[in-house]
Amino acid sequence: MFKLLTSAAAILLTVAGLASAQTPPGFSPEVTARLEIIFGTKSVMTPGQSMTKAETAKQPTVGISDSPTSLSGTYLWMMIDQDVPANFQNPSAGGRRTNLHAMISGFKMSGANTTITMSDGTPMAVYTLTSTATGPVAYVGPVPPAETPAHPHRYVNLLYETPKDFAVTKAQVGQTLGFNLTQFVAANGLGLPVRGNWFNVTA
Repeated sequence: MFKLLTSAAAILLTVAGLASAQTPPGFSPEVTARLEIIFGTKSVMTPGQSMTKAETAKQPTVGISDSPTSLSGTYLWMMIDQDVPANFQNPSAGGRRTNLHAMISGFKMSGANTTITMSDGTPMAVYTLTSTATGPVAYVGPVPPAETPAHPHRYVNLLYETPKDFAVTKAQVGQTLGFNLTQFVAANGLGLPVRGNWFNVTA
């Protein structure tokens, strides 16, 4: 009986973990605290939600829907495509690599809020984060290439708290194609991401 209960508890914990994950399955580091991503009037309501290239062409507003006092520091936001073909001429023949679509520093809680409408019609207040910076890597909207069969690209959004006087140049970021998140975080003294979310776009 004990083993049965233990197994049932383990399953429930696993399901709960999957339900609260704000990053794609298998992505490391996993993030459970939600970052709100708003493209114009459309929000990423569910992690992994399908979006279009047109909807995501311009840089989104980022924020949180819980207590605005939970983010009192300065933050770095980045968006990474996880599914760029290694072989553009024959995408199905090779593996996949990353591409850094945005890395913008200096985000702080603005004190302002906007209202988004949940899928059930319920309004929800989002406390926005803003930055006057445009880099070190300016936002480039998703442009996944057409593939047969179609291959959704996963765009992971991560928010990192940055140390005092944090600064990084585009040269320090290195190549955006094949961007190595683990190496970048270690080299720049960042910890784990404090918020995350993701969506997918298919050509």
